[in-house]
Amino acid sequence: MITKEAAFKKISDLVERFEEQFTSYKKADYNETLTRRDFIDPFFKALGWDIDNEEGYAQSYREVIHEDKVKVGRATKAPDYSFRLSGGKRLFFVEAKKPSVSIKDEIQPAYQVRRYGWSAKLAISVITDFEEFAIYDCTRKPISTDKAAVARIKYINYKDYVKEFDFIWNTFSKERVLKGSFDKFIEGNANKKGTTTVDREFLISLDSWRTYLATSISLRNKELNEDEINFAVQQTIDRIIFLRIAEDRGVEPYGNLQVAVKQGDYYQNLFSVFKDADDKYNSGLFNLKKDQISQNLKIDNKVLKTILNELYYPLSPYEFSVLSVEILGSAYEQFLGKVIRITPSHHAIIEDKPEVRKAGGVYYTPQYIVEYIVKNTVGKLVAGKKPTEISNLTIVDPACGSGSFLIGAYQYLLDYHKDYYSNNGKPSKGGTKNNPLTPEGYLTTAEKKRILLNNIYGVDIDINAVEVTKLSLLLKCMEGETSASISHQLSMFNERVLPTLENNIKDGNSLVDLDYYDEQIDFGDEKKIKPFSWQRAFPEVFKIEKPTTNQNFKAQFNKVKELYDDSNDLIEKYSVKDELTIYGRHGGFDVVIGNPPYLGGREWKTENGNVYDYFISKYKVAEYQFDIYALFWEAGIKLLNQKGLIGFITPNTWLNNQSNKKLRNYILENTSIKKIVDYSKIRVFDQATVLPIVTILENKISKNNITEVFEPIEKAFVITQSVHQAIWNDGDLNIININLSHNDLQLRDKIEENTQELEKLALIKFGIKIYETGKGKPVQKANFPKDRVYESDTKIDETYRPYLEGKDINPYSIIYKNRWLKYGENLAAQRNPILFEGERILVRRIVGKTLISAYTNSDYVTSQLLQIVKPIDQSISKFLLGIINSKLLAFYFRKKYNRQDKTFPEIRIYELASLPIKQIDNEKKPLQNEIVKFVDQLLKLNEEKATTKLQTSISQLESRIEYCENKIDEIVYQLYELTDEEIKIVEGK
Repeated sequence: MITKEAAFKKISDLVERFEEQFTSYKKADYNETLTRRDFIDPFFKALGWDIDNEEGYAQSYREVIHEDKVKVGRATKAPDYSFRLSGGKRLFFVEAKKPSVSIKDEIQPAYQVRRYGWSAKLAISVITDFEEFAIYDCTRKPISTDKAAVARIKYINYKDYVKEFDFIWNTFSKERVLKGSFDKFIEGNANKKGTTTVDREFLISLDSWRTYLATSISLRNKELNEDEINFAVQQTIDRIIFLRIAEDRGVEPYGNLQVAVKQGDYYQNLFSVFKDADDKYNSGLFNLKKDQISQNLKIDNKVLKTILNELYYPLSPYEFSVLSVEILGSAYEQFLGKVIRITPSHHAIIEDKPEVRKAGGVYYTPQYIVEYIVKNTVGKLVAGKKPTEISNLTIVDPACGSGSFLIGAYQYLLDYHKDYYSNNGKPSKGGTKNNPLTPEGYLTTAEKKRILLNNIYGVDIDINAVEVTKLSLLLKCMEGETSASISHQLSMFNERVLPTLENNIKDGNSLVDLDYYDEQIDFGDEKKIKPFSWQRAFPEVFKIEKPTTNQNFKAQFNKVKELYDDSNDLIEKYSVKDELTIYGRHGGFDVVIGNPPYLGGREWKTENGNVYDYFISKYKVAEYQFDIYALFWEAGIKLLNQKGLIGFITPNTWLNNQSNKKLRNYILENTSIKKIVDYSKIRVFDQATVLPIVTILENKISKNNITEVFEPIEKAFVITQSVHQAIWNDGDLNIININLSHNDLQLRDKIEENTQELEKLALIKFGIKIYETGKGKPVQKANFPKDRVYESDTKIDETYRPYLEGKDINPYSIIYKNRWLKYGENLAAQRNPILFEGERILVRRIVGKTLISAYTNSDYVTSQLLQIVKPIDQSISKFLLGIINSKLLAFYFRKKYNRQDKTFPEIRIYELASLPIKQIDNEKKPLQNEIVKFVDQLLKLNEEKATTKLQTSISQLESRIEYCENKIDEIVYQLYELTDEEIKIVEGK
């Protein structure tokens, strides 16, 4: 590798040579090719880059790619240089110009390089004619009218190369790039203000085009319903995008689509282009025989002209030759979360789907998480194997959306096969068709098709998502193809370019099998529920030979007569019954991956009562208010073959929520948890507050399984724990605490010795629920909470009682703020009046350094932000208060329920109920009495503090309060028999 000193000498020599013949180089006839050869290539060679591929790598492994350029007027269709890391990851583009071009001032060159970098989602890119060297921030959307200085990070004239050499070397030399200096430069210089990513902007464009098309189609095709309009719009956009990308990649003639919108009926012209594409690609995307809607569509010329113009230079900011499938997928995932609604006046409105709105947005998985899950599932199963050994490997995403996980898996397999063939020579002879590599070192089209059809499967309930997944996979399959390679394949092998994916990517409900209609056939829900048989859809995966007739079907046949014209198809669909009730009993998938939908039971139960009941009866993990992703865990595990792997990203709530107890039990009893990656400290999803984890499971039961727990820190994964999975089988709840160390576990177990749960000693309930629309007598209205209808600052009549909220409670004290509540049947949930009488402990749901609770025997009613502990034996009320407020139980709660990373966690009622209270025998009775003595002192001291105004007196009282609290902690440590070392663990010392 070249030294810094040698590089300085070479660049100094180039500067000197350029200066000597400056006038000649500035002439218009000194062209770009000469500039590259004489100055730009040597410049980057001096910085250590293998510009001429002297190492002799195949094209796909080179660190600098010289792009073939397609001229479009004054513009080009690809950057001159792409600088890459090993593995092909792009770092930055360099666009070359001849010295007669003014890089400092001309708009077009700056727009061009920014367009390349922004479309490829690169942080920066460079434009140079050697005389000038300009670095641009490519995180800002380029606009064709931007001045050349917009988004420019740094400008260097050749005369300053020597002076700026340290910067040039530290930022762009290969040696320093490999050591991370390039990344540091980006972090320090990327302009966050005005930043917008290409996927977000592409989504805006998609929504705009969708609105144009939907309105036009609705107005001019009034016989179509909303579903048909949605389908027609999606198909039209997908086809245009596919062909537009093919143009920029050099597969289709550039401007082919623009020709279609020059004269005549533009849509019919486009339709002819689509028919030609069907003959050429055979992808299913252009299958016009099955598509009975598209061929008869009428779309306004003006609408199509607008859309097509926005897809071409200079109006389009998108350079499709460098826009990756992964970036398109990110935009499409959000796109699929919306639906077209047609108004009575036939105008289109784009709005979130109900399930997306309820879930709080679309949770698109970032590529780095896709890559991690794929590497630790697919990667584990293919490592060290020959292509023939993995040809039958099956990978599925049961909720594939736009296909991001399937794209990730497919890319991993493509890279694996390419590396294998490159390192092990050509596996077969007999002509080009049987050779899996091209002369340039890329996989052939035939090999890419073979891998795709053999290995990749997906299902989604949304037919549009299925079509987008197919589109994404086909675009990935077509990467690297050229017009010449496609023509060669068509003429030499008489094969169309792309595979059809009808047997690999299917639409249906991954969670609802055909047994949904066993009890009663009612096809009214067919469109909504979309029952789906995995065995029938993928018989080759499950090794299904012949289905058997459902003998019960005849009794239900009469109901079928009332169906629409498609009843015969439905009869065929439901007249068979699969033998296998557990998907993977004979066969199954090797890998299940994905980001299943998140939606709590309360969000969809009322609208989907029948399917909710079906889930409860069919799934072992389903329980009250279960989240839909829990069902995907069970279904995904069942889809695996023996020793198969499943990797999901989901909320971390299943680790410790009571409503996920059955899910934890199912996973712990049926699988080996191989890895858990905790992303709770990272904002993974842009528009969501979900705290996610990645979990990798093996479909294998192992009593000695060790689970590795990781935390991502600065682009690396740090292992925080290696845990025996068996320790999580610790009782009824089986809390999976990924932050529990071995010492913590031992101490937790010791704390639980000779104890009984708090619920055995007390009645534990929530406080009242004041408002809920539709509840109470008289029935409450929507405005009641905002207007605080039943709350008052005075006692209006005898139905009003003093009222406490969570913020009124401090340890050992109540701050009553003269708040009154009308108590009775008017409330949404008034609770049993006995809860608000006699001695009791009020515990705040929000936890501070310790649990926060106070004692009362007054006539207060309390809100849901307070939990009521009413001891069965009221003589131990103050003893329990001291224990609940102690440091020891705070430590226990945070460790037991995995809350140590939260500043103000909540204690749930079942967690409060399970707190371990030491059993008191005669030997421990004096310790109990001591705790009560100090609790009494604390109650009096806090009462006195509440009425004291002099600050010096308040300070003295606070010192005495602190002393009493510390004494209680000391006694509690004695009561639970902790050693000095264990006390240090509790107190974090």
